[in-house]
Amino acid sequence: MADRPHYEGHRRRLRERLLKAGPDGLPDYELLELVLFGAQPRRDMKPLAKALIGRFGSFAEVVSADPALLREVEGVGESVVAALKTVQAAALRLAREEVIDRPVIGSWRKLMAYCRASMAYETQEQFRVLYLNHKNVLIADEVQQRGTVDHTPVYPREVVKRALELGATAVIMVHNHPSGDPTPSPADIEMTREVREAGERLGITLHDHVIISKRGHNSMKTMGLI
Repeated sequence: MADRPHYEGHRRRLRERLLKAGPDGLPDYELLELVLFGAQPRRDMKPLAKALIGRFGSFAEVVSADPALLREVEGVGESVVAALKTVQAAALRLAREEVIDRPVIGSWRKLMAYCRASMAYETQEQFRVLYLNHKNVLIADEVQQRGTVDHTPVYPREVVKRALELGATAVIMVHNHPSGDPTPSPADIEMTREVREAGERLGITLHDHVIISKRGHNSMKTMGLI
């Protein structure tokens, strides 16, 4: 008993609390500890978990962080990065399964949850298009372009061309604002109108353009901009 690491009992208690109370019963750093146990089983992971939360802010921001930035934290090696990115990949895959091949109108909250998981913590702007068939079922989700911190060039003809290739009859555009403010810019509004007009000529409907950020999201349709 004396030879056992001091953190062994702590790990057991954390696992018991997770199974009994669920993840909401644990603060972010303890949930992160549980993830890190497998990466470095012979080390006390509480200091590293707290350091990661201190650097990035939350559990979601830690698992979504760029690997290069994660490695800047003392104690983070390849096994830790792999463990964190596995959690992120699993979350994205689960969220995607909730929306793909389903009518998006009846699954709007799940669709927004998926988009937030995919894009909210990106440090560069990312522009993606969700392509729908005549039943408003999501048939494709594609990142069309990535840009700088505050600018992603979007070409309306490319959005419409790809919709025609996929046989889509409607699209939803989504992009993120790394600044954290989901308010559409004048350029966002103008580009949205150009895509809508280009699509209308060929029978492709623009249902919405949603801007995602860490603080939430805005729908241009809801705002009366489409």
